[in-house]
Parts: sequence; structure tokens; C-alpha cells
Amino acid sequence: MRVRGKCWGALCGLAAVLFVIPSAATDLLGDLQARFDRETNGVHKAKMMGALGDAQFEEARRAGKAGDHSTVALTLEKYRDNVRAALDALKKQHPDAEKSSNGYRQLQVHVHRGIREVEESLLVAPEPYKPPLEIVREDLIVMDDELLKMLFPRRPLNTPAAPASPEKQP
Repeated sequence: MRVRGKCWGALCGLAAVLFVIPSAATDLLGDLQARFDRETNGVHKAKMMGALGDAQFEEARRAGKAGDHSTVALTLEKYRDNVRAALDALKKQHPDAEKSSNGYRQLQVHVHRGIREVEESLLVAPEPYKPPLEIVREDLIVMDDELLKMLFPRRPLNTPAAPASPEKQP
């Protein structure tokens, strides 16, 4: 009888954790999103994308495991919109990324991770959900390229290597 009581207590504890954790994660995401939306400093907004983006990726993974692909797509679309808002705020307040790169670098690193997250979601998404995820992926790639061009304006363009000169044949 005592063993049954211990098992029942453990089962109740596990159930409580399983129901509280998703709720807590959603609350955290909501709080982070509200703070992000209120933030007016572009550098702070870009730095906040680390925690907010990670929470959004976790929410998308949780929804994907539950088979809720609509939430996955909406969450990743919101991530893309947040990246765009952070980038716009940075460009408005600090237009020269090469001179004041603080924030641009953090945002670029996180956007690169975001592209990978979207690509992983694309691999498991059912066909009807792939087009919106592909659009999100393309938008993130464009923003990633823009960030790189702003951070490294004098980098050489990607040009194909010149063909090697043919060796003299005997």
C-alpha cells in the first residue's frame, strides 16, 4: 500500500511539472516579448533578441513536438518580425555598423541561428506549412546578408576563383 502511495505522489508531481512548464515558458515568452516591444534603444533591442529568440525557438520546438505546425509557423514569423524591428532600430540610431557594431554583431549571430531553426522546422513541417516557413527563411537570409554587409562593408565580393593556368605539357 505504501508503494502505491509513493508512485501516486510521483505521478501527481510529474503531471504538475508537465502542465506548469509549458505555461511558465509561455509566460516567459510573453514577458520577454512585452519588454522587447517597449524597448526603444536599438542596441538593447538587438541584445534582447538573444533571450527572446531562444524562447521563441523553444516555443516552436514544443509546438512542433505537439504537432501544432500552425503555432510553429506563427512563432517563427514573429521571430522574423522581431529581428526586422531590432535591425530597423539599430539602423535608425546607429547607421554606421562598422563604427558602432555593438548590437549588430549579436543580432547577426542570432539571425544565423534563426535560419538554422527555420530550416530544421522546414524538414519536419507538413507540405501546407512549408511555404510560409520558406518565406521566413528567405527574409532571415536577406537580413543576415544585410547585417554582414553593414558590419563588413569593405569585404571582397564573392567572385568565382580564376581558373588555374594550364600547366605546360611535355
